[in-house]
Amino acid sequence: MDDRKGMKPPRAILIAGPTAAGKSALALRLAQRQRSVIVNADSMQVYSDLSILTARPSAREQDAVPHALYGHIAGGDAYSVGRWLADATAVLEAAWAGGRVPVVVGGTGLYFKALLEGLAPIPDIPSPIRTHWRAEAARLGAGQLHRLLADRDPAMAGRLRSGDTQRLTRALEVLEATGQSLLEWQRQAGRPVLSEAETERWVVAPDRALVQARADARFDAMIAAGAVDEVQRLAALGLSRDLPVMRALGVAPLVDFVEGRASLAAAVARAKLDTRRYIKRQETWLRRNMMSWLVHL
Repeated sequence: MDDRKGMKPPRAILIAGPTAAGKSALALRLAQRQRSVIVNADSMQVYSDLSILTARPSAREQDAVPHALYGHIAGGDAYSVGRWLADATAVLEAAWAGGRVPVVVGGTGLYFKALLEGLAPIPDIPSPIRTHWRAEAARLGAGQLHRLLADRDPAMAGRLRSGDTQRLTRALEVLEATGQSLLEWQRQAGRPVLSEAETERWVVAPDRALVQARADARFDAMIAAGAVDEVQRLAALGLSRDLPVMRALGVAPLVDFVEGRASLAAAVARAKLDTRRYIKRQETWLRRNMMSWLVHL
């Protein structure tokens, strides 16, 4: 990884992997060896309300190397892949203009996919349509939204989980605004920000048992560092449970604890189980979509 003599340096270094695999530590080591900026590609580390529970880089780490797109979004905002791509593109262009090699790191595979393949050119959704379907989502719930979508767009409904309120709402608003299924839009080629040829791409992939053990130990450390208080502050905002920030690992179990529906021990056990299952899903996605990436154990 370090011997690049005689080789043209990459325009960007991309580091993916499951949660607790050691991605951030690798990114920091690489970034400290050159003029770099570390760019977040984790869909939960963008939220200002969660620093402990999302394992956001510490203040000391962020002082050592410039970091971007960490904690810049309020929890009440439903941040999307499209918005991340626009934000990341601006950060990358600024890094290149300043002679820096961006190191993009995170566990959200769709962010990397968007960076390398682009996004479908879906038109902006008019505000009245967006507002209508957000209200319908709150009124009807995910199950009824899924039934509505199945009636109007069965192919797209078949691609979505019946409990995924955010994506169901998106599919319905795109269908109404454009008269075309989101599935059809997604089949149209996007414009990539980077090509694979100009990047160095790594998947951090230690043994699953090791990653799960690290995740368990890290969650215990999060509790000791004040994760319960962090979630209590988040719960006090009264945000919809359908917002992405409320689906961050550990949030739902700890909300149940702070609101008296579960013991702390039960909440911690559930959070660890959810995390182990999530790691398994991440590893499956990475194997299917990042076969050409180099593996770092």
